[in-house]
Amino acid sequence: MFAVGGRSTGINLAAQVVDLVMNTDESEALDAYSRIVTGVASRLLPSVAALSMRGGAGSAVTFTDDGFLLTNAHVVAGATTGSAAFADGVDTPFDVVGADALSDLAVVRVHHPGAPAAPLGDADDLRIGQLVVALGNPMGLAGSVTAGVVSGLGRSLPARDGRRIRVIDNVIQTDAALNPGNSGGALADSTGHVVGINTAVAGYGLGLAVPINETTRSIIGELVATGRVRRAWLGVAGMPAPLPPNLADRLGQKQGLRVVEVVPGSPAGLAGIYLGDLLLTAGGRPIQSVQALQRLMLGPAIGVDLPITLLRRNALVDVMALPTELR
Repeated sequence: MFAVGGRSTGINLAAQVVDLVMNTDESEALDAYSRIVTGVASRLLPSVAALSMRGGAGSAVTFTDDGFLLTNAHVVAGATTGSAAFADGVDTPFDVVGADALSDLAVVRVHHPGAPAAPLGDADDLRIGQLVVALGNPMGLAGSVTAGVVSGLGRSLPARDGRRIRVIDNVIQTDAALNPGNSGGALADSTGHVVGINTAVAGYGLGLAVPINETTRSIIGELVATGRVRRAWLGVAGMPAPLPPNLADRLGQKQGLRVVEVVPGSPAGLAGIYLGDLLLTAGGRPIQSVQALQRLMLGPAIGVDLPITLLRRNALVDVMALPTELR
């Protein structure tokens, strides 16, 4: 029963069995990981194009069957036309349909459609640690695929359009390797749904992507329909501030937006919003940050009454604002 030296052969056998099981589980886990990544690549690579235009290059992903592709505004900045090359060898001209620098999203349309539409997902369902796959054309290497995890959510990325500055909110941070040329490419979840458009490489393994969610779907829809994104304007600036504890408990909301500036004659000023007011809700939605208010200020809000509830001298006040178009 016992081997030389008093060690049980049964113990040796048990250890070997444990090692075998652990190695088998590890092998199966690696196989499952590989199957997911290869499955996503197989599904989406035909939809991803390498864009080239005078003075620049990047990636794009097909999202309709009639040849509309989604990319970054900075990829096509200053361009009206270019060339799109697909994995099947098709190389076709494209036209820039519209670009929105404040969301870093743009839509182009190829002259000879044929690539399958990639399904769009919802980045709001992502979780930190979740597997994601990045597809694009870094450094001119077409059809490249990298995989990683969601490293962070809710990041903010400043965007500028001339003198206007806006914060792109809920940006996805991933450790999937991204390099120049990846911008405009797809960031997909394990089911092969595009949940982000890779938009920046901050260095040291940090990659960022503009999320595909309710807000960006609205922006994409406006770019397809009109070639531009109209934004509403209230004429108010604010900063997050905590609610009084009793009100926070009653509303289930920890903070609001403290008004620090009201432009004279603006929709906010005409509605009777004053310095020091604490904005609580707008359009029935909680306002706990500047980004929350920004999400409401898209084209459909222009010229439509916007009910706002605010806190003024410990009293709740309701006002009605009429946003105008941002020029």
